[in-house]
Amino acid sequence: MMDVRAAGWGVAGDDASAGRAVAGAVLVVAGVELVADLSGALWWPERRMLLVADLHLEKGSACAARGSLLPPFDTADTLERLAWVVAYYGPSVVVALGDSFHDTAGTERLAPEDRAHLASLQRGRDWVWIAGNHDPEPGRDVGGAFARVLRFGPLVLRHEPAGLGTVGEIAGHLHPCARVVQRGRSLTRRCFATDGHRLVMPAFGAYTGGLNVRHAAFDTVFDGTGFTAHLIGDNRLYAFPASRCVG
Repeated sequence: MMDVRAAGWGVAGDDASAGRAVAGAVLVVAGVELVADLSGALWWPERRMLLVADLHLEKGSACAARGSLLPPFDTADTLERLAWVVAYYGPSVVVALGDSFHDTAGTERLAPEDRAHLASLQRGRDWVWIAGNHDPEPGRDVGGAFARVLRFGPLVLRHEPAGLGTVGEIAGHLHPCARVVQRGRSLTRRCFATDGHRLVMPAFGAYTGGLNVRHAAFDTVFDGTGFTAHLIGDNRLYAFPASRCVG
């Protein structure tokens, strides 16, 4: 994996003299300060709320059922990474923004140890599952509450982004990634995409791919290239205007 700093990327706001890695970046959406974490999670300090999108738990078992044999460890890996983030921030509320399970039967395929791990993450805090297009109906015996949309002050939390002009929206669904080229070298990473009015989160799941932010699907979310892609690097996030990103 390319080291961004070693590759000579000139990034606005990159303070090489700081002497330490930056673990995340503060992003402002509809006037609310949020912390974009290197894991792909989003932290709302004021509400002590942790947001994650597109876990796609049990994607490996779903693919295996269709004859594509993938290692069946994606759920365990995703929950382990989520556990690290939960332990770090200690949230009062966790909101999973849809497609938390790869299909409607995913909750039934959870291994006992993964089900127990999930239950331990939910213990002592509120946990909300937002319905996604892969998991539109509430699963059984997975704990937490279920909703289609949540509103907290100026922010609205949902799975699939609404049309242009929506303000205060935090969504997933599109699995944004961005590709930048500089000095003849190319780098593609998951990213947070935001114009300050709304934000699309990267997919958190172990087996999730990415959709380039220059894809036409993002034209229904942002007005042209008037947004910023915050690429997730090894040690920090790197902000590039969408106009600098390539398809």
